[in-house]
Amino acid sequence: MITLKTLEVDGIGPAIHAMRNPYDSWEKSDTKTGKIGEKDRELSERLSNAGTEHCKHLRMCLVWVEIWAPLYWWKEFDTYRTGVEKLSCSTMHTIMNKEFSDADFSCDHLEKIAKNQLNATIKTMNAYRSYYMDETDPEKKKGYWWQIIQLLPSSYNQRRTVMLSYAALRQICKQRKGHRLDEWRDFIDWAAGLPESWMIVD
Repeated sequence: MITLKTLEVDGIGPAIHAMRNPYDSWEKSDTKTGKIGEKDRELSERLSNAGTEHCKHLRMCLVWVEIWAPLYWWKEFDTYRTGVEKLSCSTMHTIMNKEFSDADFSCDHLEKIAKNQLNATIKTMNAYRSYYMDETDPEKKKGYWWQIIQLLPSSYNQRRTVMLSYAALRQICKQRKGHRLDEWRDFIDWAAGLPESWMIVD
Protein backbone atom coordinates (compact mmCIF):
# COMPACT_ATOMS: atom_id res chain seq x y z
CA MET A 1 0.00 0.00 0.00
CA ILE A 2 1.27 3.46 -0.86
CA THR A 3 -0.34 6.89 -0.75
CA LEU A 4 1.13 9.85 -2.65
CA LYS A 5 0.04 13.47 -2.33
CA THR A 6 1.63 16.02 -4.67
CA LEU A 7 2.53 19.19 -2.77
CA GLU A 8 4.07 21.31 -5.53
CA VAL A 9 5.61 21.15 -9.02
CA ASP A 10 7.99 23.88 -10.16
CA GLY A 11 10.68 24.82 -12.66
CA ILE A 12 9.29 23.40 -15.90
CA GLY A 13 9.16 26.76 -17.71
CA PRO A 14 12.69 27.86 -16.73
CA ALA A 15 13.99 24.37 -17.56
CA ILE A 16 12.58 24.54 -21.10
CA HIS A 17 14.20 27.97 -21.53
CA ALA A 18 17.56 26.71 -20.20
CA MET A 19 17.40 23.65 -22.47
CA ARG A 20 18.14 25.93 -25.44
CA ASN A 21 21.18 27.62 -23.85
CA PRO A 22 23.88 25.33 -25.31
CA TYR A 23 23.09 26.41 -28.90
CA ASP A 24 21.70 29.90 -28.21
CA SER A 25 18.48 28.78 -29.89
CA TRP A 26 15.94 30.63 -27.75
CA GLU A 27 14.38 32.22 -30.84
CA LYS A 28 13.23 28.72 -31.91
CA SER A 29 11.26 28.23 -28.71
CA ASP A 30 7.51 27.98 -29.22
CA THR A 31 6.53 27.61 -25.58
CA LYS A 32 3.88 30.01 -24.31
CA THR A 33 2.91 30.70 -20.71
CA GLY A 34 1.53 27.49 -19.28
CA LYS A 35 1.92 25.44 -22.47
CA ILE A 36 5.01 23.81 -23.94
CA GLY A 37 5.22 24.13 -27.72
CA GLU A 38 5.71 21.24 -30.13
CA LYS A 39 9.25 22.30 -31.13
CA ASP A 40 10.35 22.56 -27.51
CA ARG A 41 8.75 19.21 -26.69
CA GLU A 42 10.47 17.58 -29.66
CA LEU A 43 13.87 18.94 -28.56
CA SER A 44 13.28 17.89 -24.94
CA GLU A 45 12.39 14.35 -26.01
CA ARG A 46 15.40 14.16 -28.32
CA LEU A 47 17.74 15.25 -25.52
CA SER A 48 16.14 12.83 -23.05
CA ASN A 49 16.48 9.91 -25.46
CA ALA A 50 20.15 10.81 -26.04
CA GLY A 51 21.01 9.95 -22.42
CA THR A 52 21.24 11.44 -18.94
CA GLU A 53 24.18 13.68 -19.84
CA HIS A 54 22.10 15.46 -22.48
CA CYS A 55 18.84 16.04 -20.59
CA LYS A 56 20.20 18.28 -17.85
CA HIS A 57 17.09 20.47 -18.11
CA LEU A 58 15.05 17.69 -16.44
CA ARG A 59 17.13 18.19 -13.29
CA MET A 60 15.63 21.69 -13.03
CA CYS A 61 12.02 20.42 -12.94
CA LEU A 62 11.14 19.61 -9.34
CA VAL A 63 8.23 17.97 -7.56
CA TRP A 64 7.52 17.78 -3.84
CA VAL A 65 5.35 14.86 -2.70
CA GLU A 66 4.13 13.43 0.60
CA ILE A 67 4.43 9.64 0.61
CA TRP A 68 3.05 7.08 3.06
CA ALA A 69 4.63 3.70 2.30
CA PRO A 70 5.84 0.53 4.05
CA LEU A 71 9.42 0.16 5.19
CA TYR A 72 10.00 -2.65 2.66
CA TRP A 73 9.25 -0.16 -0.15
CA TRP A 74 11.32 2.65 1.38
CA LYS A 75 14.27 0.25 1.52
CA GLU A 76 14.17 0.01 -2.28
CA PHE A 77 13.43 3.71 -2.80
CA ASP A 78 16.45 4.65 -0.66
CA THR A 79 18.77 3.33 -3.37
CA TYR A 80 17.93 6.51 -5.31
CA ARG A 81 20.03 9.43 -4.11
CA THR A 82 20.81 11.65 -7.10
CA GLY A 83 18.11 14.28 -7.55
CA VAL A 84 16.22 13.03 -4.49
CA GLU A 85 15.87 14.59 -1.04
CA LYS A 86 13.79 13.09 1.79
CA LEU A 87 12.62 14.18 5.24
CA SER A 88 10.93 11.39 7.17
CA CYS A 89 8.78 11.15 10.25
CA SER A 90 11.19 9.66 12.78
CA THR A 91 10.37 6.10 13.75
CA MET A 92 12.95 6.29 16.52
CA HIS A 93 11.47 9.40 18.15
CA THR A 94 7.74 9.00 17.53
CA ILE A 95 7.13 5.24 17.61
CA MET A 96 5.60 5.47 21.12
CA ASN A 97 3.20 8.34 20.32
CA LYS A 98 0.17 6.12 19.84
CA GLU A 99 -0.97 2.51 20.01
CA PHE A 100 -0.36 0.34 16.95
CA SER A 101 -3.23 -0.92 14.80
CA ASP A 102 -3.38 -2.84 11.54
CA ALA A 103 -4.05 0.51 9.81
CA ASP A 104 -0.37 1.33 10.46
CA PHE A 105 0.76 -1.55 8.23
CA SER A 106 0.56 -2.53 4.57
CA CYS A 107 -1.18 -5.87 5.03
CA ASP A 108 -3.63 -5.97 2.12
CA HIS A 109 -2.09 -9.14 0.65
CA LEU A 110 -1.89 -11.12 3.92
CA GLU A 111 -3.84 -14.35 4.16
CA LYS A 112 -5.68 -15.26 7.37
CA ILE A 113 -2.81 -17.10 9.12
CA ALA A 114 -0.30 -14.35 8.28
CA LYS A 115 -2.77 -11.62 9.31
CA ASN A 116 -3.27 -13.38 12.65
CA GLN A 117 0.51 -13.38 13.12
CA LEU A 118 0.67 -9.64 12.40
CA ASN A 119 -2.15 -9.01 14.88
CA ALA A 120 -0.26 -11.01 17.50
CA THR A 121 2.85 -8.92 16.84
CA ILE A 122 0.80 -5.72 17.13
CA LYS A 123 -0.61 -6.95 20.44
CA THR A 124 2.90 -7.67 21.73
CA MET A 125 4.19 -4.27 20.65
CA ASN A 126 1.25 -2.53 22.31
CA ALA A 127 1.98 -4.43 25.52
CA TYR A 128 5.59 -3.22 25.48
CA ARG A 129 4.39 0.28 24.66
CA SER A 130 2.15 0.16 27.72
CA TYR A 131 5.11 -0.98 29.88
CA TYR A 132 7.17 1.86 28.38
CA MET A 133 4.52 4.50 29.12
CA ASP A 134 4.14 3.38 32.73
CA GLU A 135 7.85 2.96 33.47
CA THR A 136 9.90 5.69 35.14
CA ASP A 137 13.31 3.99 35.18
CA PRO A 138 15.22 5.21 32.06
CA GLU A 139 17.08 1.92 31.53
CA LYS A 140 13.93 -0.17 31.70
CA LYS A 141 12.16 2.26 29.36
CA LYS A 142 14.99 1.89 26.87
CA GLY A 143 14.68 -1.89 27.11
CA TYR A 144 10.97 -1.77 26.27
CA TRP A 145 11.70 0.62 23.39
CA TRP A 146 14.20 -1.87 21.98
CA GLN A 147 11.59 -4.63 22.01
CA ILE A 148 9.38 -2.59 19.68
CA ILE A 149 12.15 -1.30 17.40
CA GLN A 150 13.52 -4.78 16.77
CA LEU A 151 10.11 -6.40 16.49
CA LEU A 152 8.64 -3.80 14.09
CA PRO A 153 7.58 -5.47 10.80
CA SER A 154 8.83 -4.14 7.48
CA SER A 155 5.19 -3.62 6.50
CA TYR A 156 5.03 -0.65 8.89
CA ASN A 157 4.00 2.50 6.99
CA GLN A 158 6.29 5.52 7.29
CA ARG A 159 5.52 9.03 6.09
CA ARG A 160 8.11 11.13 4.27
CA THR A 161 8.17 14.38 2.34
CA VAL A 162 10.22 13.85 -0.81
CA MET A 163 11.64 16.23 -3.41
CA LEU A 164 12.54 14.72 -6.78
CA SER A 165 13.79 16.11 -10.06
CA TYR A 166 12.06 15.00 -13.23
CA ALA A 167 15.38 13.46 -14.27
CA ALA A 168 15.36 11.25 -11.15
CA LEU A 169 11.70 10.38 -11.71
CA ARG A 170 12.40 9.40 -15.32
CA GLN A 171 15.17 7.05 -14.20
CA ILE A 172 13.09 5.55 -11.39
CA CYS A 173 10.07 4.92 -13.62
CA LYS A 174 12.25 3.34 -16.29
CA GLN A 175 13.95 0.99 -13.83
CA ARG A 176 10.84 0.02 -11.83
CA LYS A 177 8.43 -0.47 -14.74
CA GLY A 178 6.85 -3.91 -14.44
CA HIS A 179 8.06 -4.41 -10.83
CA ARG A 180 6.21 -7.02 -8.77
CA LEU A 181 5.44 -4.61 -5.93
CA ASP A 182 2.07 -2.86 -6.24
CA GLU A 183 3.66 0.21 -4.65
CA TRP A 184 5.96 0.74 -7.63
CA ARG A 185 3.09 0.47 -10.09
CA ASP A 186 1.12 3.02 -8.06
CA PHE A 187 4.19 5.28 -7.90
CA ILE A 188 4.58 5.20 -11.70
CA ASP A 189 0.86 5.88 -12.14
CA TRP A 190 1.25 8.91 -9.87
CA ALA A 191 4.26 10.15 -11.89
CA ALA A 192 2.24 9.72 -15.10
CA GLY A 193 -0.32 12.17 -13.70
CA LEU A 194 2.17 14.99 -13.09
CA PRO A 195 2.28 18.10 -15.33
CA GLU A 196 4.14 17.42 -18.60
CA SER A 197 4.55 13.77 -17.56
CA TRP A 198 5.81 12.93 -21.08
CA MET A 199 9.15 14.17 -19.71
CA ILE A 200 9.06 11.30 -17.20
CA VAL A 201 7.27 8.28 -18.64
CA ASP A 202 7.43 7.08 -22.24
